[in-house]
Amino acid sequence: MATEIRIPKLGFSMEVGTLAEWLVPDGADVTEGQEIYALENDKSTQEVESPATGKLKILVDTTGEEYPVGELIGTIE
Repeated sequence: MATEIRIPKLGFSMEVGTLAEWLVPDGADVTEGQEIYALENDKSTQEVESPATGKLKILVDTTGEEYPVGELIGTIE
């Protein structure tokens, strides 16, 4: 079963985040805890870790775009 990668809520008032960049390519093998993408909010940029080990499938590859908290942006299979 695939593990979903969603835009996390990094701050109390955060409602959207900007996908700054993917740090690993689509189809890459990733390990739990590995930093896989950078997310910008109104105050900072944070690298987000993989929630699982497996193969990354990027569903949203538009960097620089804003996405609401909870938006599905990828999976790990």
